[in-house]
Amino acid sequence: MVQLIADRRDVDFVLHEQIGMVEHELFEEFNKKTIDLIVSEARNLAIKEILPTFKDGDEIGCKLENGKVMVPESFKRAWNLYCEGEWLAMCDDPQVGGQGMPKLIGCAALEYMVGANSAFMLYYGMTHGAAKLVEAFGNDEQKKLYMKKMFAGIWGGTMLLTESEAGSDVGALTTTATKKEDGTYSIQGSKIFISAGEHDLCENIIHPVLARIEGAPAGTKGISLFLAPKYNVNEDGSLGNFNNIVCTGLEHKMGIHGNATASLSLGEKGECIGTLLGEENKGMPEMFQMMNEARAFIGMQGFAVASASYMYALDYARNRIQGRHLLAGKDPDAKSVSIIQHPDVKRQLLNMKVYTEGMRSLIYYYGKCSDIVHTTTDEQLKTDTSYLIEVLTPLVKGYVTDRSLEVCSHGV
Repeated sequence: MVQLIADRRDVDFVLHEQIGMVEHELFEEFNKKTIDLIVSEARNLAIKEILPTFKDGDEIGCKLENGKVMVPESFKRAWNLYCEGEWLAMCDDPQVGGQGMPKLIGCAALEYMVGANSAFMLYYGMTHGAAKLVEAFGNDEQKKLYMKKMFAGIWGGTMLLTESEAGSDVGALTTTATKKEDGTYSIQGSKIFISAGEHDLCENIIHPVLARIEGAPAGTKGISLFLAPKYNVNEDGSLGNFNNIVCTGLEHKMGIHGNATASLSLGEKGECIGTLLGEENKGMPEMFQMMNEARAFIGMQGFAVASASYMYALDYARNRIQGRHLLAGKDPDAKSVSIIQHPDVKRQLLNMKVYTEGMRSLIYYYGKCSDIVHTTTDEQLKTDTSYLIEVLTPLVKGYVTDRSLEVCSHGV
């Protein structure tokens, strides 16, 4: 059953026949043979290394002791192998340490990995999103200190938005940033519900933090974005002193006990130093880049779990023997049959199948749209496709996760 995370036949169909690659010189080395090899390697890593961590993540979970979080030991081997294979930045520019793959291929690889353990892959999701923020808005010094180590998975990343009184109303946040003489900022406040907020998978964690500089306008127009590392980083890239970002609690989210959903205190027991990322009072539009990437990842998370649910349910229905066939009527001598032959079971499996395959097509197409924007020289096509991505993003998150729940419910 460990083979049953995703339907490889449908994966190949969507990749090669339904959607197809963007034709561009950046992707010319990704022929069918190469693509199939990449997907096979992703599948092997998912099945052999990531899937075995699922049980530990659910049963052992993350442990909080004295402000530090320990993940299950099996996560560390899987993370190291994942990073050694350069999967974290597989679709990013080689100049930042990426492999330059099309995002369409990345979607296929992620389906297997997220389906194997969605809690484990949240560490990837947060780290990659934070690294992209540094790439997009960081100054030369920030990029030099943080970016490549984040894309390599040596250092982790998060997204510090939510506070106890500022959830969807982010403009109500109370975290402050006080400018110092050297141009850095002293940050003070508390954040909650932070995925991958504290852990020992990486030697350092770089936190993008939304905070308000003293004197800034009220509401979202006065929010700025900062980088605050768990450990300060010296000019030579070595780790410095602890930056007083302390985990004060862990949430126990159903299904993702292996990911540290943390409450964090910044600057309560000593100074927490951050540097401005981008421009003052532009924190919300900057952070929306990561938020949209996170939305798409949540859609992938829901879909990948639904895909695995369908495949396992299909295998179970083929092998579970119970009840006589409908056409056997009340014949006492009729043999029991596999439950897949019962009409209502077949109906549920067909519902799971069509939703799963439809979601796969939608998500892979979403990935191809990103490839089009990245490669095209046609400005009108780039604009139109960018608008299409804006429309598809809430669908990938909202519609896909709703349907994924329905698929998993049928599976149960």
